[in-house]
Parts: sequence; C-alpha cells; structure tokens
Amino acid sequence: MTAYSLLDLVPIVQGGNASQALANAADLAAHAESLGFTRYWVAEHHGMEGIASAATAVVIGHVGAATSTIRVGAGGIMLPNHSPLQIAEQFGTLDALFPGRVDLGLGRAPGSDQRVAMAIRRNLDTNSNAFPQDVLELQSFFADDGKTGIRATPGAGADVTLWILGSSLFGAQLAGMLGLPYAFASHFAPGLLDEAIDMYRRTFKPSAVLDKPHLMLGFNVFAADSDAEAELLASSQQQAFVAIRSGRGIQLPPPVPGYRESLGPQGAAMLGQVLSASAIGGPERVREQLAAFIARTGADELMLTSAMFDHQARRRSLTLAAEAMRSL
Repeated sequence: MTAYSLLDLVPIVQGGNASQALANAADLAAHAESLGFTRYWVAEHHGMEGIASAATAVVIGHVGAATSTIRVGAGGIMLPNHSPLQIAEQFGTLDALFPGRVDLGLGRAPGSDQRVAMAIRRNLDTNSNAFPQDVLELQSFFADDGKTGIRATPGAGADVTLWILGSSLFGAQLAGMLGLPYAFASHFAPGLLDEAIDMYRRTFKPSAVLDKPHLMLGFNVFAADSDAEAELLASSQQQAFVAIRSGRGIQLPPPVPGYRESLGPQGAAMLGQVLSASAIGGPERVREQLAAFIARTGADELMLTSAMFDHQARRRSLTLAAEAMRSL
C-alpha cells in the first residue's frame, strides 16, 4: 500500500486567530495519527496573514506533544533563512523531545517575498552551490563527525530524517546524488512533476540512510460525503491561492458556491493547471483520482494536504481520504 501523510499549513481562517489555528493543528495531528497517517508536517512561511506556521520548530513541538506515534516534522524548513547550526540545534531539541519521530524537509526558497526575506536579516545567497553546502553542513552536525569544528548541542547524534524538497529538477538531482528521500511539491507546482520523478530515480545513489529511492508527492484532497459538498469546500483554498497569485496573502475565506466558474475560462484554466494534482469529490471519486495519480507516478508516499474553512469538515475529509488510501 502507498503510504500517506499530511501537510498542514495551519491556516488562519477569516474571523479566527493564530491561537485557534494552532489548537486545530494539534487536534488534526492527533486525528491523523488515529487514521494511520505516517507523518504530519508543517511548512515555513513568513509574512502571510493566513498561515500560522512561521515559527515552524515551535509548531512541531506543539503537535508532537499532542501525539505519540506519528512522525512530526517540517515540509519544510527554508534553509537559506537560517544557519545550519541553528537548525541542527532546533531539530536536535525536537528529537530529544520526540525520539525517532522527527523529519526535517529542506527547501531552498525563502518562503516569502523579497521584502520579508530582508526582514529575516540573513544575507540570501543566490549562488546555487550554497544550498547543497548547507545541507552537507547540517548532515555533519547531526553525524557529529567533527568536520565543522563545532558540536551542536542538542543535535549531535540526533536521529532526524532529512528530506530534500523541491518543485524543480534541482532538488530532485540533489536528493538523488545524496541518497536522500525526496518530496515534490506537485500539490501547487506540478509543471515539472514527471521530469523530476525521472531525474530523482535516475540519479539516485544508495547512501547510509537509504538504499533505494523514496519518492513522496504532494496531493490535494478535498473529500466529503458528496461531490457537490467537496467542490464547495475546495473553494476556500482556491480563493486563497488566487489571492496569493495576485500578490496578496489573505486569511482563509469561507467557501463560495460556484467560485471556480466565476473566474471565467482563463482564471479557471489557471487554477485547474496549478492545482491539477488534486482529488475533489465524494468517497468514490476521491478514491479513483488517488488511484490514477499513484498509477501514473508510482509514488512511494503521498503527502496529502488541503485547507478548509470548517475544521470539522476538514477532519471528515481526512477520514475519507485515509479510507480511500487504505482501500487501494
């Protein structure tokens, strides 16, 4: 069976606040654990009023304390924003709190616009060699091999699983060369999906942590008891995505009937393209769409994600998604 996991952006809904979003995250992680999800990840985003996971390691600690067996981690940490030593210490601390349960997905985008990136107060190196070197330095801190001349405490010897994230061929090739698991962001950037899969599998070299490729793909799932209800629930994320594409982040809005059709042919086509890795519908339609995506890609694992205005509807969607994955 293809493994299934959960990516949660910890959405702040219109009329809500970060406290509510974080409480929902802990509840959702515990629910996902009960449904057999392999891992629960949050992602680093900055300067976005609709996302409460900016302090990513802190949020992971929060959901780790609310669960007991599910793996918890970042999907991901945007490494250009940090020094490898700081990340080794943060995730070494998480490993000390939740031994053997911590994942660390690494990305090379800033997770923000240039204005916010400058406010983070780190000189962002645009040299493509910086990210691979930072990954190697981070590995060295966890391995405690002395190459850096500094010992990360906590961090040295931590059992943290590193992943390379990406939406282009760069991350796919790096993950293959380093023999690390690879997660592709097909849930919002599916354009190079097939090429990235081929690149990762073709360039993979066995390593001390992985003897064969492990590919995880992002996939949106909006499941409900009927196709019509699922289409309505999906409109909240669609509105938020259009707003981001227009250069303005918003808090997650309530669903709007007929929203996709209201965009006109060009807008609906854009939305359909960037969110093409999605299953929206009742149980049978969701099962069919999940099966088709897995058959096409041969993914070892799916990272399911969705943002819904109503928390209980989102819990129900996770339940139906897990039932669909188990039935395949």
